[in-house]
Amino acid sequence: MTGPLDGLLVADFSRVLAGPYATMLLADMGAEVVKVEGPPTGDETRSWTPPERDGVSTYYLGVNRGKRSLVLDLRDDADLALARELARRADVLIENLRPGGMAKFGLDFESVRRDNPGVVYASISGFGSAEGADVPGYDLLVQGISGLISLTGSPDGPGYRAGISVFDVMAGNHAVIGILAALRHRDLTGAGQHVEVNLLSSALTGLVNHSSAWVAGGVVPYRMGNAHPSVFPYEPFATADNDLIVIAANDRQFQRLCGALGIPEVAEDERFRTNRDRTRNREQLRPLLEEQLTRRKADEWFDLLLSAGVPCGPINTIDDGFAAAERFGLEPVVEVGEGDRALPTTRHPIRFSSTPVDYALPPPELDEHGAELRAWLTSPQEKAR
Repeated sequence: MTGPLDGLLVADFSRVLAGPYATMLLADMGAEVVKVEGPPTGDETRSWTPPERDGVSTYYLGVNRGKRSLVLDLRDDADLALARELARRADVLIENLRPGGMAKFGLDFESVRRDNPGVVYASISGFGSAEGADVPGYDLLVQGISGLISLTGSPDGPGYRAGISVFDVMAGNHAVIGILAALRHRDLTGAGQHVEVNLLSSALTGLVNHSSAWVAGGVVPYRMGNAHPSVFPYEPFATADNDLIVIAANDRQFQRLCGALGIPEVAEDERFRTNRDRTRNREQLRPLLEEQLTRRKADEWFDLLLSAGVPCGPINTIDDGFAAAERFGLEPVVEVGEGDRALPTTRHPIRFSSTPVDYALPPPELDEHGAELRAWLTSPQEKAR
């Protein structure tokens, strides 16, 4: 069986994270992805170390499986001709140069669609193609400019970036959604289109309830540590050893929590009857919960509270997070490639009942498939539809 995107050709002119993450997801689902890299060193994440595996950055390895690498110097006429031919044959072209950067090579949307009217052309930028076009699209800048950092950290301390480039990943996912929607439109009409995604817009929609607090309510939210502005309890609590995240997002869950903690009367206290009450009076409620939780260890409470129907969980390190996924039967690690090239990698997040995800190709070495791809691009061939 083949993936749901089998037969789709993706010309990947992107680099670093948002674009490569998007094209990896497309490759997992069966698309043929040609990763175009510039000389002499290719995608800069190849050298972003430590950590590394066999001298290759694990950052690069984490977002580039399933692709074929082709080095092209777009300043060279012969290589540029190959790039344009790849664009002519592609079903999807994805790029994340600074807005306008592809135009100087005749690889912008308008130029590509003249020879390839069905192309779905996806552009990822930091701040869009209008007034924000000249602002470099680094995730950390977006975390700051969007307001995320103002929400992250303790109330009386400095703001912090998220531990990952969260808006790069979010924009990559949005690019995939846009590409698939545009392909659906092409299936109906035969016409391609330009799909534009920018990190700031992904950030603002990704801030969800905080964005809505400002847009719909006129309220500017600020950092509250690990607390939730609208729900309590919904944060880590101290136990006899380690912190445990405890959530009671509705009245029934709160009643179960109080019962499991041996303080059922607290659930009937008029100060804590509803979520609105608990949120307003969190400073009075928190010590009552903590007093009980510190009587047992986190692992004990984890089992007890889950069996009582109360959402809870530990604050793990990454290795423990993978162990938890194993415990839950999610099989989070799969092997990509074969033989000496076999490599453990994180499982694609979507499972298909009829068209399974493919893990045949490991992240490519620089220009690993250059010879075969150059031969293919110089051979007479019409675009397949």
